[in-house]
Amino acid sequence: MNIKRDIIEKLAEWKQSKTHKPMLLMGARQTGKSWVMMEFGRMFFDYVAYFDFSETIELATIFNQTKEPERLLKELSLQTDVPIEPGKTLIVFDEIQECEAAFNSLKYFCDRTPQYHILAAGSLLGVAVRRRKMTVPVGKVSIMRMYPISFSEFLRASEPALFDYVASLKMIERVPETIHSKLMLEYRRYQICGGMPEAVVALLSEGGMKAVEATLQNILDLYEMDFAKYAEPRDIPRIKALWHSLPSQLSKENRKFIYNVVQSGARAKDYEDGLLWLEEAGMIYRVFSVAKPAMPLSGYREISAFKAYACDCGLLRRLARVPADVILGGASSYTEFKGALAENMILQSFTAIRDDVPYYWTSAGRAEVEFVVQNGTDIVPIEVKAAGCVGGKSLTIYNEKFNPPIRIRFSANNLQKNGNLISCPLYLSDWLFSQQNWAEMIGNLKANPQISEDL
Repeated sequence: MNIKRDIIEKLAEWKQSKTHKPMLLMGARQTGKSWVMMEFGRMFFDYVAYFDFSETIELATIFNQTKEPERLLKELSLQTDVPIEPGKTLIVFDEIQECEAAFNSLKYFCDRTPQYHILAAGSLLGVAVRRRKMTVPVGKVSIMRMYPISFSEFLRASEPALFDYVASLKMIERVPETIHSKLMLEYRRYQICGGMPEAVVALLSEGGMKAVEATLQNILDLYEMDFAKYAEPRDIPRIKALWHSLPSQLSKENRKFIYNVVQSGARAKDYEDGLLWLEEAGMIYRVFSVAKPAMPLSGYREISAFKAYACDCGLLRRLARVPADVILGGASSYTEFKGALAENMILQSFTAIRDDVPYYWTSAGRAEVEFVVQNGTDIVPIEVKAAGCVGGKSLTIYNEKFNPPIRIRFSANNLQKNGNLISCPLYLSDWLFSQQNWAEMIGNLKANPQISEDL
């Protein structure tokens, strides 16, 4: 079962551009980078010349002997059964982190043979570059980040009719209750499997929860094996402890990252490298607090105050050992982590759609808004509620203090607006964050802030 990935459309734009530098595909392990490269090549090229540097060790010898692209292409043509022709062949360098000479060669391909299309990817490429102090060909490559399967991609595969309905939405108006209920069910199913392609296929191909859980656990095990392969020996236990502390960190009412939760007496300076490793591996996002929600948000970042989320809600659920039936049915003891899982999914949606990481805001224990994002000249607060109960004063306090032109609240409630507040169902985060919808709806709401319905 193939899941259509939106990133292929972005790669198609890269192919058509007049100046197509070699493209580096970055992202966490197991997000499907190799599959996407091959599928993109199959769809848009006559041939795909695929080279895996972890599988074919001899390839490194070729790149260690010369940096001349034309000679490299002649040598590579002897390693593949397909012709390497400009415009017709996609050249794929997979696991490129295994060969520093190949990584550095990308700048020469850019300068001397720009007529060729080269797509490269590697496991934990950011980690490998820093650990081995590899020279990055700055200005000579383009970078595209790949994320787990989004909810909209999941929905397109699981319920095409529902996907088409969501795609047809043009304004802020209530979703029919029958459709709203079906979409909430799909949202919960996505929370269970997450966006790792193998887990999504396991769920949608009727493999059952046993197959989903086994797949997710296998990915978690592979991640831990990566600690030993790519991390400095002294950092391995710290990285492992940080990774396993995520459920505990996010189960607190105040989700601010606390080093003592990792280990009693732990100090920031001892674990900073470990956090950076997990970030560079694409396994976590750090959402920093801002002292003041003003432009630019980066100028008000408080480096010592942050929350850490997982790259994927399915992996986070499995890491926390939350059973699938708890997600579907709910439980009174699941309140705090239910909220964390909802926040993680909204964060996943924002990072994948906007290719950015938001911030959060808190006010001396009186209020906390889960995310704040910069939209042009506006700062937009985003509140996340896991269920239909939207009590709490944080967003109200923020509104009174800063009078933002627009506020957003994600919850299990239906789509509607009230003054400067958009109440958006959790399953519509991809839809709302998309560039066109975001610009149009935020603009319309700012121009017409009248109350349409009570929330």
